[in-house]
Amino acid sequence: MSSASPYSPAAAEDTIVAISTPPGRGGVGIVRISGPRALEVLTRVFQPLGSGFVRFAPRVLHYGRVVAWQPENGRFETIDEGLAVFMPGPHSFTGEDVAELHCHGSPVLLGAAVEAAVTAGARPAARGEFSYRAFLHGRMDLSQAEAVAEIIAAPGPVAARLAQDRLSGELGRRVARLRAALLDLRAQLCLAVDFPDDEVECLAREEFLEQARAVAQALEDLLFAHERAKVWQDECRIVLAGRVNTGKSSLLNALLGRGRALVSDLPGTTRDYLEEAVNLGGLMIRLVDTAGLREAADSVEAQGIAHGRSRMEEADAVLLVVDARIGLEAPERDLLAALGAGGRPVLALFNKIDLLDKPPILPKNPHCLAISAKTGAGLDTLAETIRHVLLRGDHTHGGKAWGEPEGAFVPNARQAAAMAGALDDLEQLMDALRDSVPYDVAAVHLDAAVTALAGVTGLAVADDVLNRVFSEFCIGK
Repeated sequence: MSSASPYSPAAAEDTIVAISTPPGRGGVGIVRISGPRALEVLTRVFQPLGSGFVRFAPRVLHYGRVVAWQPENGRFETIDEGLAVFMPGPHSFTGEDVAELHCHGSPVLLGAAVEAAVTAGARPAARGEFSYRAFLHGRMDLSQAEAVAEIIAAPGPVAARLAQDRLSGELGRRVARLRAALLDLRAQLCLAVDFPDDEVECLAREEFLEQARAVAQALEDLLFAHERAKVWQDECRIVLAGRVNTGKSSLLNALLGRGRALVSDLPGTTRDYLEEAVNLGGLMIRLVDTAGLREAADSVEAQGIAHGRSRMEEADAVLLVVDARIGLEAPERDLLAALGAGGRPVLALFNKIDLLDKPPILPKNPHCLAISAKTGAGLDTLAETIRHVLLRGDHTHGGKAWGEPEGAFVPNARQAAAMAGALDDLEQLMDALRDSVPYDVAAVHLDAAVTALAGVTGLAVADDVLNRVFSEFCIGK
């Protein structure tokens, strides 16, 4: 077997095996085998029980026993009874021969089946190695391969839909069309460089700029889609901050719908931060309850307050909880100014309005809300405001609202970084052409943009990038 990196063509000569269902117990567990010896391994670890069995018919489930060879006593030992299927390449997920064992979902039995397959000639698969082979054999481009992992890890239904859209290949085809347009421009530059004095049909500088600008605009639209989608594809971190005894922990419990945080009238009950996830209308939110802001009573509380400050700096938004009976005082105003200076959305929540005889007078600011964590008053408005802030509801791009993204053209972070690099090179190219820089010099920026776009779909991508992408997959996919 190859000792090369599992994400290399040399390692693809191996036959690999892994459990492809999630860890834990379940009704059914699947062991996947892929590679040139998949059928051979299958015949060694599975004994069909059907009386008319002749061979493993492609894509047909066969009933039988999963077995392991016991050299010490010279016989096969039954691991489990289940089903097996053989899928010859190239029409399989990986593009090579694939076999699957469908067993009872016991981690012990599945582990024994993997060991039996290893004894029969397979090796344990690395993370994402099945998807890497699908990419290697042209079954999907790199953007589609990444979508496989993103579907599995999707924090909510919108993120899952966006990943499914990318799996369709539409994003890759869109990028391929943009790259083809740049290659056409590159050919025009070659003509201008190679035949400067001949009457060869070549784009005028203004027309060249117009076509480059069209590709740049398309990249800007894709990057905008990425920015819109970030809050749907990743968990948003919302930090609850404020002085001691303002009701932060009560608010956390109210938003969660259960008593996760310890609530007490004694100040300083929360001495470190607590984190809990909640689905807010499809947005996956991680709520972080921090220690109350005050002079620390001891070193432990001081560390908790310091941790809270750090979490605020990393947050997508901060909920500053204020006792409505007291209002904003100097510490809160200082905190608001510090957080606002970094461009971080801050909602000032005047809590405990159930203890007031009349509604509080709030600053004239849409990000100041009156609530009661105890009675639930104002929490629906708070939830709507949080969504509005996270979705950047006041923002538009080309006449489009910032809300939920639509369509298949939503790149992930790696793809967006490559597109941003291509866009930067295109802008340098257009600046160079406007400044009448020689075509052969300007072509450097165009070549860089073409290479950057090739990296989106994996046409030109460094081995370390492939290693990083596929090593973040789960084992068995």
